[in-house]
Amino acid sequence: MKKVISTTKAPAPLGPYNQAILNENTLYISGQIAIDVETGSLVLEDITSETHCVMKNLKAILEAAEMTFEHVLKSSIFISDMNNFKTINEVYGSYFDETTAPARETVEVTRLPKDVNVEISMIASK
Repeated sequence: MKKVISTTKAPAPLGPYNQAILNENTLYISGQIAIDVETGSLVLEDITSETHCVMKNLKAILEAAEMTFEHVLKSSIFISDMNNFKTINEVYGSYFDETTAPARETVEVTRLPKDVNVEISMIASK
């Protein structure tokens, strides 16, 4: 049975979807972008700050489901410019133990919501 996971510590959805859905022990987190939850503003000063903001939003959703980054099985990263891959990868990697990091793909796309540079979604399980 699916359960909607929602927290005020991450940005509200931009459309007809939820921050995350928990089905049994598996959590499906919708793509997160760099919206500062306190101000509602985009964090686009640089790709490092932007990626940290995305990861902070993902962490808040994981915590709302009583999980951590250790529970993440799979991540999908969408970026608007593959030239940012190295920096995004370094920031993303700082949130995981490299030996137990999840499966992942990174895909360059033409455009992302609100013209951000990075969006990340995750699947986690207890």
